[in-house]
Amino acid sequence: MIYLDYQATTPLAPEVRPAMEPWLDKFANPHSPNRWGREAAAAIAVARDLVAMAMPAGGQVLFTSGATEAINWALKGLAEQATGERRRIVTVATEHAAVLDSCEWLEGRGLEVVRLPVRADGIVDLDAVRAAVDERTLVVAVMLVNNEIGVIQPVAEVAAIAHAAGALMLCDAVQGFGRMDVPDGPDLVTACAHKIHGPKMIGALWIRDGIRLEPLIHGGGQEQGLRSGTLSPMLVAGFGTAAKLALERRTEDAAHVERLWTAAREALGPAWSVNGSTEARYRGNLNIRREGLDAARLISDLRDIAFSLGSACASGSGRPSHVLRALGLSDGQARASVRLGFGRYTSEEELVAACRRINAAAEAQQGLAA
Repeated sequence: MIYLDYQATTPLAPEVRPAMEPWLDKFANPHSPNRWGREAAAAIAVARDLVAMAMPAGGQVLFTSGATEAINWALKGLAEQATGERRRIVTVATEHAAVLDSCEWLEGRGLEVVRLPVRADGIVDLDAVRAAVDERTLVVAVMLVNNEIGVIQPVAEVAAIAHAAGALMLCDAVQGFGRMDVPDGPDLVTACAHKIHGPKMIGALWIRDGIRLEPLIHGGGQEQGLRSGTLSPMLVAGFGTAAKLALERRTEDAAHVERLWTAAREALGPAWSVNGSTEARYRGNLNIRREGLDAARLISDLRDIAFSLGSACASGSGRPSHVLRALGLSDGQARASVRLGFGRYTSEEELVAACRRINAAAEAQQGLAA
């Protein structure tokens, strides 16, 4: 299997496994006062510091079950405090479902939600942000790197607009965390481990100092009194190690991904168009389309190559990607698009071989339809 679905999840880094394994045997509850419990708590404290190194300065890291929980907590925790006229959430039509569905849920409970369009390159227009954000705005939610098309949003500029109006800014940084700086400006930032070669089911919400957030999960208040539930030392240690590796290897990883991007585009040939900006983009995400292609059939024809139609969270829905439709693509163009995701452990040889096979299969499919 050639694995090209890095936006859905990444392979576990070899260095992460040994960091996690001791906590299978050291099974103590990190919230217990005995020696084993204190050892587990110490490991969590170390990992918290490692994850915080990839976040902006001046805040605290709170561990969650993943980025979906972190996003829900950020939006709903702020909404619980909404008073007076500050009951508006401004977001972007291409956000992850965790943001859009949370906003829809809050909309049903009386908050106003403004969903901004994007330009044809997938990037939000800052003038549209300025027009939507005013004294009624509670929070502006804009992601750093889009999970379907890889475009990088102007997060720092959006945060400045939000703050000028007295609003807060939430950044879903899942796809960019550890790979690039999270810009200064956001008041809340979400991330997860399994997108940076760590384990699944562990994420983080970074909250700027001075920001108050209502709990989403109630109980023992184990996570600094703000989130209840027993933390897993094994998963947290894995997250910390993955974050440390991401920072140490950032330059090397970025150069590798740049080479892969160039090689993939050359191997695919000129018949494919890139969806979204090719400049303001994380290069490990190559979302492409070929006119008249049946992308779902292409995936079925190439079962030993793991790639996708778009977000893994929306796979199987049968609906065209909301991200691609937001770019102005037709339903047919959206259904003719595939996403190739690659990174640290992808070799250029396997990527080139996969792209040539994808191109040949697409040509064969269109030849039969002619």
